[in-house]
Amino acid sequence: MNGASREALASARERLDALTDSTSVDAAKLAGELAAVTALLDREVSLRRVITDPAQAGEAKAELVARLLGGQVGGETLDLVSGMARSRWSQSRDLVDSLEELAATADLTAAQQAGALDNVEDEIFRFGRIVSSSTELRAALTDRAATASAKSQLLRSLLGGKVNAVTERLVIRLVTHPRGRSLEAGLESLSKLAAERRDRMVATVTSAVPLSDVQKQRLGAVLAKLYGRQMHLNLDVDPEVLGGISVRVGDEVIDGTIADRLAEASRRMAG
Repeated sequence: MNGASREALASARERLDALTDSTSVDAAKLAGELAAVTALLDREVSLRRVITDPAQAGEAKAELVARLLGGQVGGETLDLVSGMARSRWSQSRDLVDSLEELAATADLTAAQQAGALDNVEDEIFRFGRIVSSSTELRAALTDRAATASAKSQLLRSLLGGKVNAVTERLVIRLVTHPRGRSLEAGLESLSKLAAERRDRMVATVTSAVPLSDVQKQRLGAVLAKLYGRQMHLNLDVDPEVLGGISVRVGDEVIDGTIADRLAEASRRMAG
């Protein structure tokens, strides 16, 4: 996002944080209602365009939202969406993207309030690894011919009772309403949002053997010092790296594996 949309999203994030800071607000309920509004505006293109039309007065658009959603959602959700309708958006789709992000953030906040955010982060990462290792499962979850109901049922059979309820909700929403994203991109986005709840960055660490608790703590401390922020470690084991570790933070890769050093030696010999 850029320009007006970036500013509008920043304001919406602040309003969401203010709402969820209150113990009287049910963050999980708020997440569900925001997800429902996201689905509505994603489906109703003409309505979305009216709400984001820069030629219309902000109050008029907020009143339209109130008429449409009044009695359908709670007051917190209505206030938040009305505020977003008053804002200016560079593109109509940016409003829906922002609502989707806020819904996920509200769910992650519910997990944080319950002391389960770390578990949710890890479960999202592990689910991504499972999907990447199973061509059959990925095909089933991304099959355009399969109904959203069938995909939800499959996911509930796989995840129900085995992961946090927030993880299950987030994954089901992502799979049943991908909105043009790949499954992998959607999971990575959720992982980043979870990390941001604690103002942390995500580092994907690949090693030949599992790291000990001491090694994880040391690595986390080193990366936090290097990047100036707390770091959440997503750990993966791959015997093919032969030794050492590979760390990916965003688009940056810090590779200290034996396999990488062997490959570099081979390139030099070939040159």
